[in-house]
Amino acid sequence: MTEKHKVAILGSGNWGSTVAKIVGSNVKTKTESFDPEVRVWVYEELVDGRKLTEIINSDHENVKYLPGKKLPENVVAVPDPIEAVAGADILVFVLPHQFVRGLCAKLRGNVREGAFAVSLIKGVEFDENGIVLISDVISKELGVECSVLMGANIANEIADEQFSEATIGYKNAAHAKLLQIIFQKPYFRIAGAPDIPGVEICGALKNVVALGAGFCDGLGYGNNTKAAVIRFGLLEMVRFAKKFFKNVQYTTFLQSSGVADLITTCYGGRNRKCAEAFARAGGRKSFEELEVELLNGQKLQGTLTAKEVHEVLQRQKLMKEFPFFEVIYDIVYEGRPVEQFLQELSEKELSLEGNIE
Repeated sequence: MTEKHKVAILGSGNWGSTVAKIVGSNVKTKTESFDPEVRVWVYEELVDGRKLTEIINSDHENVKYLPGKKLPENVVAVPDPIEAVAGADILVFVLPHQFVRGLCAKLRGNVREGAFAVSLIKGVEFDENGIVLISDVISKELGVECSVLMGANIANEIADEQFSEATIGYKNAAHAKLLQIIFQKPYFRIAGAPDIPGVEICGALKNVVALGAGFCDGLGYGNNTKAAVIRFGLLEMVRFAKKFFKNVQYTTFLQSSGVADLITTCYGGRNRKCAEAFARAGGRKSFEELEVELLNGQKLQGTLTAKEVHEVLQRQKLMKEFPFFEVIYDIVYEGRPVEQFLQELSEKELSLEGNIE
């Protein structure tokens, strides 16, 4: 008899809880291939005097991060990440990217032999050599193969079972097929792309572009301007990806993980929301303040990624090639007035594309 696959989910925010709802309901109907219990690592906190793990396990609802949505009873919340991964051979990472290394340090030596991972984390790291994929961090820290899953995925809409798509970026096709089984629903379509860097970079950089879209909204610009800003951002996403990963496939940018996720994030999502509020306040409120006011404990990714992108561009003297990313950085970190967002940007971007002779 073939041993059953066991899934563990690391992270329990808005998106992590939505994923637990999907995965939990899928594996309990496929018990010939999967262990029906899905353990979810939950960062323990008190909600109205009760432990969040206890609320999830008794009420089957993450009342803080996904209120009003029932989780399957086979989803079990645990406060210890080592307990969460015990016996699991499919590890689903869905937490803010700045916490990945710390979590992996705790898990090192406690992961089952032969396990593999998938990252749903829309962020990247940077070092003196350039970009570092979160999937590579997980892979190197834990000694596991790691795929990625990205897409136009606003968690609450998927929790409401509105139709959506996502893309699995993979190297190992057999692993990708298993991931498709645990994630795919009639309302959540999963496609594949053998291009992990392309899928993952889209998922990270679109958050920076969403800040620009939010600035447009906060400054009162119309749809024409916002469409131009999104296009400028997409151009720099492609330019950046090809600069650091020569084999990135252009078709990846047409997947759900590419242009679809970019559009969704630029019209919804937390980065756009906070950037709009920042612009409406004329920069008088910091992003840290807005994060606390507007996100109910969730974390911004776009501002941190903008800083990391700037640092690598600065080290490699590439700043002139990426005027969009640079103006976002200047507004967020250097005090440049948000009203200057479009000043010189269109001229610089168009000059990089080439003028009509």
